[in-house]
Order: sequence, then C-alpha cells, then structure tokens
Amino acid sequence: MVNRRPRVLVFDSGVGALSIGSEIHQLLPAPDMLYIMDCNGFPYGGWDEAALTAHICQQLQTLCERLLPDLVVVACNSASTAVLPALRERLAVPVVGVVPAIKPAAATSRSGVIGLLATPGTVRRDYTERLINDFASHCTVIRVGSAALAPAVERLFWEGEENPAVWQQVMAEFQQHPKAERMDTVVLACTHFPLVQPELARVAPGLDWVDSGEAIARRVRQLLHEANWDLPASAGHQRALILGLREATPALCKRLDGLGIQQYQRYDRAEAVSATATN
Repeated sequence: MVNRRPRVLVFDSGVGALSIGSEIHQLLPAPDMLYIMDCNGFPYGGWDEAALTAHICQQLQTLCERLLPDLVVVACNSASTAVLPALRERLAVPVVGVVPAIKPAAATSRSGVIGLLATPGTVRRDYTERLINDFASHCTVIRVGSAALAPAVERLFWEGEENPAVWQQVMAEFQQHPKAERMDTVVLACTHFPLVQPELARVAPGLDWVDSGEAIARRVRQLLHEANWDLPASAGHQRALILGLREATPALCKRLDGLGIQQYQRYDRAEAVSATATN
C-alpha cells in the first residue's frame, strides 16, 4: 500500500476542469485535487489538432515536473479525442481522458433520438464519429457544435454574466432537425456544459442529460485502487491553479468556494506568482 495521499491533477482550458474534478472529489474525497485552468489555451475546441497536441503536451510535461501528480485527468473532450496517445507517451503517470458519453446515452434513450451538444472541434473529430458508429448506430444523433456556449460559461463563472440568449439559441439549434420532437436525451460533450445544465434544462425541460463526470470519477477510483493507494477517510485538499495573466475574480472565487475550493492562485511555468486564499 502507498500510505501517503495521492495527488490528482485535472486539466482543462478553463472552468471545465471543475465539473469533472467535483465529480471525482464527490466519489473519492481522499486525494489532493489540483484543478488547472489553462486560460492561455481557451478555447480548445477551435484549435488545429496538431497544434493542440503540442500545446497540451508541453503544458502538462512542465506541470507534472513541478507539481508531481500521481494521476492526470485531461478534462476536455476536444483535447482528449486528439492528444491522449501522444500525452501517454510523454508522461510517466496514468492519464485519464474524457470522451463524449454517447454509449450510455444510446443505451438509456427510450426514443432512439439523442442530442450531441459539443464544441465544433469535438463534433468533427473522427473519434466522435467512431463512438457514434460503435455505440449509437441504432439511434438518430442530432449534432450541435456550439462555438458560443463554452465562452458563455466562462463569462458566467469569471464575471457572473448570465447569458439566457445563448442557452436558448443553443437548444433552438436542435429543433431544426426533423426528429427533434422525439429527442429525449442530450449528451453534454464538453466539460464546461454540465456547469450550466440547470440553465439549459430550464430552456428545454423534460430531457435527460448525460455527461462523462461520473464515469471518469469511477475510472480514477479504479486506477488508484489498482496502484494500491491506501486512501484515508478524511478529505484531501483542493486547489485551483490559473495559467495565464488572469487573477481570480470575485465571481470565480464565489463559484470555487461553493465547490469547497478555498485556495486558488495564478500560476506560471516557473512559480506561483500571485496567491489568494479565503477562509
């Protein structure tokens, strides 16, 4: 047994790391959690695949050398579908990726019509097409690649700016499909999107919403168990690191506090350059 507390690093281009990390912490409170917000790279959904792979590999290699995590979660569908093979070649620790939850959505849909709400990058990835062919060939999959939703989530978390017009516009795009009235399940295939699932549900009530958070949390638990970690009963420490020039805003601090994350700091490749802690 490994008798120290494991450290899990959850990496995304912005606040999407919070949706996955909170699921991990809820299921498995013992690890120390590091939430990395790569503000310099946001949004990943519009990146060229080769450039995205190079950027994330460089960032995570540097972070792993300095922060020494025991497991890394790439909490981004657009990134995971592009960079996982290259990243696993470079890092010595296990790497868990996030992929669209098409399989469980197709298995639980009663009507056989499901929505896929993702970034444009995830919608067009070959990996996403293979998931649909492998697990949802018996379903109609209505795809909406939104470039507006993730930035709206960022503005909500950083500035407290509500964007009801964006929530409405995104859900209205599904209605252009001839089978939209039969759609009963929506896959939230960007880790930003579960953070505004209540807002989307108010616009489109009666739908089932599926994301990858719980599945990723179970995978992290499995990997730590296989590595013989002796997990303590007490909860680990949670810390958010902001890559880039942005300081934590009052709106973001309030959101982080609500998730039990009471330390957050701006972080560059050399050191933490500005720290804020509350309570």
